[in-house]
Amino acid sequence: MRVQLLPFGVLKDCLSEASLDLPAETSVGYLLVLLGERLQAQPTIAQLLGRIAVSVNAEYAQSGRILQEGDLVGLLPPVSGGSAELSSSELSSPTRTYLTRAAIPADELIAAAKQGSDGAVVVFDGIVRDNTRGRRTLYLDYEAYEEMAERQIAELASQAAERFGVRGVTLVHRLGRLEIGETSVLIVVASAHRGAAFEACRWLIDTLKKTVPIWKKETFADGAVWADGEPFPPELIAGAVVVMEQKS
Repeated sequence: MRVQLLPFGVLKDCLSEASLDLPAETSVGYLLVLLGERLQAQPTIAQLLGRIAVSVNAEYAQSGRILQEGDLVGLLPPVSGGSAELSSSELSSPTRTYLTRAAIPADELIAAAKQGSDGAVVVFDGIVRDNTRGRRTLYLDYEAYEEMAERQIAELASQAAERFGVRGVTLVHRLGRLEIGETSVLIVVASAHRGAAFEACRWLIDTLKKTVPIWKKETFADGAVWADGEPFPPELIAGAVVVMEQKS
């Protein structure tokens, strides 16, 4: 049985296989055990496999999921997390989400989010700063498992509207090369009441950073690294089985 591998972030730098032959009835968890054995010479990366999430055909998969011939297996380390021109119908929609490689039109999106029934609009504008832990940052590069990330941010927007009772949600994330001062992610929440808007906006950015497959590579004056992501929620960590099996 052959599956296709799709590693992201730091895993892309050390896993060169585009496909992998596996025994029939191989589970996601056993696949990670096999990959861990191959990466024993790189202990830091091998240990990372115990904290990753795995997708099968662009959907999160648990360690017990049995793989099938031709499955597309995404290897997703902890996450960091279309066109920028929207039509008039998209701007008037209460929920708008997309990925873009162009500059995010923040002013336009914020203005479009406001309606007469709203008492509050809360904005989170994440921008690229010029330093990280004392190192001078030159620029950032964002990459995503785009098909999966687009689906995830759309689901987050819908969940926020239902969970907090807000009227409108805009969530846009930038990909590619970003310079200092540019917007990497914009979240706009419109609601009749400020409390719900604040809570929804905070929940959206915190959840996005933990669950949406977007990664950040930081280039400094003295080198470049993939940023350490926030841990996945426990229910998404397919890699936990690697740690348990290696200890047994």
